[in-house]
Amino acid sequence: MAAPPTLETVFVDVPEHAVEAYEAAFASACKTVGFFLDEGTRIWRIEGVKPTGQKNSELATALLLAGALTGTDAPLHRGPVAADGWLARTQASFPPQPVGRRFIVHGTHLRTPVPAGRIKLIVDAGVAFGSGEHGSTRGCLRALERIAHRAPRRILDLGTGSGILAIATAKLLHRTVIASDIDPWSIRVTAENAKLNGVAANIRPQLANGWANPKLRAQGPYDLVFGNILARPLCAMAKRLASHLAPNGTAILAGLLTSQIRMVLAAHRPHGLTLHGVLHEANWATLILRKRGMKGG
Repeated sequence: MAAPPTLETVFVDVPEHAVEAYEAAFASACKTVGFFLDEGTRIWRIEGVKPTGQKNSELATALLLAGALTGTDAPLHRGPVAADGWLARTQASFPPQPVGRRFIVHGTHLRTPVPAGRIKLIVDAGVAFGSGEHGSTRGCLRALERIAHRAPRRILDLGTGSGILAIATAKLLHRTVIASDIDPWSIRVTAENAKLNGVAANIRPQLANGWANPKLRAQGPYDLVFGNILARPLCAMAKRLASHLAPNGTAILAGLLTSQIRMVLAAHRPHGLTLHGVLHEANWATLILRKRGMKGG
């Protein structure tokens, strides 16, 4: 496996009213964006990881706009991060993560026995998003448990990151899952993680720019779509999601704060998607949406 790219971490500290604007700014330049609340001060840290030196001007412009829109002056902090050093530090603090009733997530550095009744997901914390620690990933895994009885057949994990949701679905439902991402590194990591978890035959990693990719569209309509991304991109693709979701199909959407639930729902309801469940993990929310079926269906 080739060495990961040299990365840098960038972050700002903002009050809650500025989170959405700064989220959008970071998303314009960073492949991974995270949110962390200081419970004592109620200040949010928005942190992004990106290849060193890339999209600096785009990020600077987006941050200026976010500051003007919110009236918040948030200085940007940055520092070089060697991916292997970051990974080693993250592994050291990455214990087994029980999620929901069925799953347990842990890295390759652990050799602990799996509790009875749990499905093991082996995923290292790494440069591709999704190690089971984050509230949005945990919410999606819990949502998957809720809808498993519907036995979806055509499944898409849009923005797969590490492939953890696709792998969990393949293990739980014994189905083939298309795992797409715009990032070539994520596609490579997903393929390796699928092999590590013994489900390579059921995972189809696909490099794609979301619904803009004709091959991805042609493989629908989908019975289940995961979209663990961010609130604003989810809103922007609501119409396309609905058009490529089968009647009575399910969408599990995450990567949004609880304060963004109404915004995401408002974008999807006009396109025939109705809310069938909300799961909370700290300040994060996961939505279970369903597309209205045909008459008589």
